[in-house]
Amino acid sequence: MAKAVQAELDRFDWGRLRCACGGSAEHVPDLFRRLLEAETHDELLEADLEGHLIDRGGLFEAAVPGVGVILAALAEPLPDAVREYLVTFLWHLVAGDAHPVEEAHGRTHLDRECQLRAREGLALILREAVSGERETAIDILELVDLDSDRVDHYRRYARKRKRRE
Repeated sequence: MAKAVQAELDRFDWGRLRCACGGSAEHVPDLFRRLLEAETHDELLEADLEGHLIDRGGLFEAAVPGVGVILAALAEPLPDAVREYLVTFLWHLVAGDAHPVEEAHGRTHLDRECQLRAREGLALILREAVSGERETAIDILELVDLDSDRVDHYRRYARKRKRRE
């Protein structure tokens, strides 16, 4: 596992964070490790973060540091299936809303926290917009980038590239 990903995982006390599965998020770093080491589609599915960081669009507090881990991973070479999964999952996190369980604990702004954290990795999202998971990355940009002209530019750029391919 890349050092930056490990450092990001080590940055948080996951056992103190709520997880969508009903307990603490102590097991989430292991899910990330398994996800990043997945070599088959089945291994990828077994490490699914759905039901841990988010449940049916409802964000749990473990989602916020999860965004940072995803960004650290996107900075590394990844198998296409893993990269696609992470970009798509990042979109779910920045497009989600606080789960009612979190709202009851006063964590009503998890959506904004995830968006702010994603904005810290704007260069990585821009890279995906031009070379990776283009459409999903642009959808993420629409939610996190404050520069609407830049979002429009990247959307046009992606359309041009798609026509050439």
